[in-house]
Amino acid sequence: MTAPAELAPALPLTPPAAKVPPMSESRMTITTIGLDADDTLWHNETIFRLTQDRFVALLGGHADERAVRERLAAVERRNLRLYGYGVKGFTLSMIETAMELAQGADITAAVREILAAGREMLSHPVETLPGVDQTLAALADRYRLVLITKGDLMHQENKLAASGLGELFSAVEIVSEKDRGTYERVFERHGAGASRAAMAGNSMKSDVLPAIEAGAFGAYIPYAVTWAHELADAPVGHPRYAELASIAELPAWLQTLEREAA
Repeated sequence: MTAPAELAPALPLTPPAAKVPPMSESRMTITTIGLDADDTLWHNETIFRLTQDRFVALLGGHADERAVRERLAAVERRNLRLYGYGVKGFTLSMIETAMELAQGADITAAVREILAAGREMLSHPVETLPGVDQTLAALADRYRLVLITKGDLMHQENKLAASGLGELFSAVEIVSEKDRGTYERVFERHGAGASRAAMAGNSMKSDVLPAIEAGAFGAYIPYAVTWAHELADAPVGHPRYAELASIAELPAWLQTLEREAA
């Protein structure tokens, strides 16, 4: 829930048993599928929301709920370029917010609780979303699958390992930010370029719009809740854009694109 101003080099982390299926470049319009991780493959934002609710209650003696939430959001935005995305940056932002709102009062106990909450988030079990396992298994037989995610390197690696999905991906790219340049580089490195790729995820701002700008197809798969920082207007009517009700609809959409290109 929580990128430096300058994009850091993407970190390709190809699993030892990476699966790269053979494919006919002449028949298939799409060769590579990029997939977001958090809130696309497994639950994430709901965990942040629950922790934020605990944080609001913890600071109830220093400020009302609205003030706590607004201050935390402002601190997070301020810290993004320093801490990046993920639980560790979120935890630091909660501590900073608590110190600002306490105005010099002793908050040692509160800091201990915030640190404990951060540890709980980092060790929270990974729960894949409905249809993810079956959909990725089907797609891996036909396309190169590349996980493209923001966040803390170690935490994202651990979540992927816990998900049991790692062997289905040809490559993993953990990046500091998702913009047009990121997708151009990733899809050139792991396929036939952005024009022969599709990106699917729950963030309009990070997963869909920059991928389309790079020349890829973009599939928006909404999650129940979305962090305000990831909200953006949909490119309704764009020929390379689609909104899907769930990840289970992804294979059928890709097949439609192939039929239209035939």
